[in-house]
Amino acid sequence: MSAGLRCPGCGSSNIVDDDLYAQTQLVCVDCGYVVAEGTLADDPVGGSDVSYSRTTAVAKKPCMNLIKGLQRVKAICRSLRVHSEIENLSQNYFNQAYQHESFLKVSLQKKEVLAGCCVLVSCRLLNWPITTGTISCLLDADPMVVGAIYQEMVKILHIEAPTVNITDVMEAHCQEYKISSLHVPEELAENSKDLTKRAVALVELAADAWIVTGRKPIPIMMAAIFLGWQSLKPNKQRLKFSLDKFCQIAKVNKHKPALKRITEIKEVLCKLGKEIPWLREAVTPDNVVLQVEDILQHRYTLLRRAQRTHEDALLVECQESCVDSEETAPSHISEPVEQTPNASSVEQCETNAEQAQQPGDKDVNPFTVPELHSNTQESQDPAPNWGKRVLFAPPCVIHAKRRRLEQPELKDVTGDEEISDSEIESYIRTPQEIRDFALTQKILSLSECEKS
Repeated sequence: MSAGLRCPGCGSSNIVDDDLYAQTQLVCVDCGYVVAEGTLADDPVGGSDVSYSRTTAVAKKPCMNLIKGLQRVKAICRSLRVHSEIENLSQNYFNQAYQHESFLKVSLQKKEVLAGCCVLVSCRLLNWPITTGTISCLLDADPMVVGAIYQEMVKILHIEAPTVNITDVMEAHCQEYKISSLHVPEELAENSKDLTKRAVALVELAADAWIVTGRKPIPIMMAAIFLGWQSLKPNKQRLKFSLDKFCQIAKVNKHKPALKRITEIKEVLCKLGKEIPWLREAVTPDNVVLQVEDILQHRYTLLRRAQRTHEDALLVECQESCVDSEETAPSHISEPVEQTPNASSVEQCETNAEQAQQPGDKDVNPFTVPELHSNTQESQDPAPNWGKRVLFAPPCVIHAKRRRLEQPELKDVTGDEEISDSEIESYIRTPQEIRDFALTQKILSLSECEKS
């Protein structure tokens, strides 16, 4: 009952709500007069027009995967300790890439890698050195997958990101090693700038020797920093340190491939150290660290000397092989050829190789003449690895993997195969079996004669 209202018809105050229709009405109980109606009754034609889209519109919210992706971008940025400008740029790129049609209907794993790629491209654009391997480790993803998604994202968003060389990230990588005077004793401490300069020089030398080619950058940088740290102050205490102990005092995680990279870099240093004219003692991997400073200072000169020495050794070996081939070659095809005094030793070696070439042989390599002219099974073997004939070669060439021989396809045994007589005789063991077999053959022959 509505208080304070009276019916204009009868003056009664007995007025109640009538919910019979869609709009609420106030009706007098005594005479049935409609005291008040809703908005439609007051203004049945006019009123405010509200569209259906406006009545059902809801503020568009980002989906949960987008929210999680932005949180992942922020977490990666905080792990790398980048500044806020890189973090904001990374989130903007992730918003653009996530809403692109190429990344809408993809797996969650690809979206996770996309977050790391946005951080990677933002760091490169703002000159913050970082590698693809670092992002792969943070995401626990395959570097090949990260690289493919990174290239796709850069192409879609039309980003011109600069390429980063391994020497560009060396300074940032050196900052992770806690070997300053604040963290380790003075005899083990080293300045970050001096260590970076020495490590960069070692990496450049490794690149000239094909060690960097196709390799992951972090183990190479770790090997270069370790050898650089030892060579800056090559005292007995530092030389006794192993890579494990060095990583412990520097508070970094050791990478197992770094041990192989250290061995390979030492081999290159030994090849160059042997060409230093003022050294009287033999250069070995154990003492080559003492000569690192001189080797890096005269790197290009030592490289030329080492290359010349290697070529001379090959030439001597070639001449010896040519002489041996002349002695073993038949007399009717080996005729003496006059050699002019002005002819070089290389031309003489090639002439001897051509003399030793047998009829029918083409394009004979003077380095492999003995193998090509031998009548043994070795003549059918593949040519020796060319990486062992040069001073420096890619590791995949020096340590080439042997290809597996193709095995013939095994045929199913059905029992209907023909058996040769020699195979049958191989199964006969005792004289009694021989007599039984002969008797069986005689009986079979008689039965065939009777049928004919």
